[in-house]
Amino acid sequence: MSHRLAGRVIAITGAGRGIGAATATALAKEGARVAIGDIDLDIAKATAERIGGETLALPLDVTSTESVADFIDTVESTLGPVDVYINNAGVMPLSALLDEDDATIDRIFAINTRAVIHGTREAARRMLPRGRGHIVNVASTAGKAGIAGSATYSASKAAVIQYTEGAYAELHPQGLDFSVVMPGITRTELTAGVEDMPAFRAITPESVADAIVEAVVKPRFEVYVPRSARPLLNVTRMLPFGVGQWIGTKMGADHIFLDALARPERASYEARATGKTEQ
Repeated sequence: MSHRLAGRVIAITGAGRGIGAATATALAKEGARVAIGDIDLDIAKATAERIGGETLALPLDVTSTESVADFIDTVESTLGPVDVYINNAGVMPLSALLDEDDATIDRIFAINTRAVIHGTREAARRMLPRGRGHIVNVASTAGKAGIAGSATYSASKAAVIQYTEGAYAELHPQGLDFSVVMPGITRTELTAGVEDMPAFRAITPESVADAIVEAVVKPRFEVYVPRSARPLLNVTRMLPFGVGQWIGTKMGADHIFLDALARPERASYEARATGKTEQ
């Protein structure tokens, strides 16, 4: 192991499962002192125990500004000043847009967008007096290209991308680094029932974690996973809108998420993501 991040204190939201848990594992292997924040404390503790070392598990409700502030305060009083803060928590309920209820819309933006704003602000307040720090916001390739069945999710992630650009413009001159991570379809419970898209196959949470580690070791703003997503998305955005939509349809963007809703393996995640069952 290279231990390229030895001694660095890194806090991750929503890290009990999925991409967050894989990222916590990868960062700990590089020597980082990792704090896992999750609304499901039992899951967070189990993940921290599996990782071992100095990994810390703490309760965190990212929709509460008080909880976010308490989380960072506890991390800093236990492990030391936060060097890297990763806004990872997110949900992806899928729905035909006319079937989506207001409560689900509010929940998506509360967790995927407003929580990123809260986390960025709270982390920046602590980092700026030190003149250094790195904030990593996990968005999605869906923030660059809306997909049928996930219009609200796509909008929430597009907002994260633009917010992070604005934060970089304002705070990078004062010493803070920013990265926005844009994974494609990632094989976690969040994408249960979602099939691969032609020429855009699903990736593993470990591949996203590896990309985040590299961005923390050597900061860069845009982090596409897989890297091949960058030229694909950039080219389609340069083309006339109708041509880009035609390409998207050929790749299944008009039905791939809507089809997933009919699959039984999707049901348990949908219930949890919409807040209709316990976390």
